[in-house]
Amino acid sequence: MTVDEHITDPSLASVVETSKAARDQAQALVALIAQETADNTNDPISADALTEISKQQKRLNTNLAHLRGLHRAAHFRARETKGQTAEARHEVDVLHLQLQNLHYEQRHLEGEIAACEGFDHTYQLLPLISVEDFLAQHPEHATADENTLMVARINQERAERETLEQQRVELQKRKQKLITENKRRRDDLANLDKDLEKFIDAAKPIQKMFEKVV
Repeated sequence: MTVDEHITDPSLASVVETSKAARDQAQALVALIAQETADNTNDPISADALTEISKQQKRLNTNLAHLRGLHRAAHFRARETKGQTAEARHEVDVLHLQLQNLHYEQRHLEGEIAACEGFDHTYQLLPLISVEDFLAQHPEHATADENTLMVARINQERAERETLEQQRVELQKRKQKLITENKRRRDDLANLDKDLEKFIDAAKPIQKMFEKVV
């Protein structure tokens, strides 16, 4: 396979064809001049030969001018293609960098997920009732998946704890009320003892008068 067979661009193929034609024409012109010179060693070249050589030179110059134009156009297209290639390479580099960042983010998230999966969550330490007892109390969750079932059990535990907390607060209020009531009664008894002592002290003279009469 020759080099020309690798060229698929129409403009470059046209350059190659024109280049070949110019080469063949130049070789033919050189051969014509050499032949005329050899045939007319001592005599000047004939007018017809000079006319033919002039025609061949004009054709060669025309092909060379055409070839220069094609070469210039090919050069501009190559420079444009080079710029487009640079832009495309830049886009590919940006996409490659974004892909690397995504891979990094993916590995980071996978690490975070693994850490979360291996973390001892507080809910695992909750004294939840067994699944069997929970389903016996709430048969509507019988077809729930593991995650939904765990959430439901935690919600039940929270509801029971909130109820117990309300009861504790109410009992605390009742306790405080009883303590206040007992203190008030102790104070009343203490005051009653003082009044009783005062009454006894006030009644002692009368008691002595009755003792004298008796």
